[in-house]
Amino acid sequence: MSTTMTIRLDDDLKVRLENLADATHRSKSFLATEAIRDFVELNEWQIQEIKAAISEADNGEFASDDAITDTLKKWGVNAN
Repeated sequence: MSTTMTIRLDDDLKVRLENLADATHRSKSFLATEAIRDFVELNEWQIQEIKAAISEADNGEFASDDAITDTLKKWGVNAN
């Protein structure tokens, strides 16, 4: 099932979308749907990860000092 939604694009973005649609032989609607899907999936994932991290922090589940020091050493950062 699908539904119709109207959005406003600035002129430059509309032209770029049209050019991309022509180049990929896809419709503007297809490309817009894919872009929105990717955006929603990414943001859903980020929010889920943030909520999980907050829950872990609320439960006192933090990295140990040794684990942080080891990680910083891998990056070449002085942990002192």
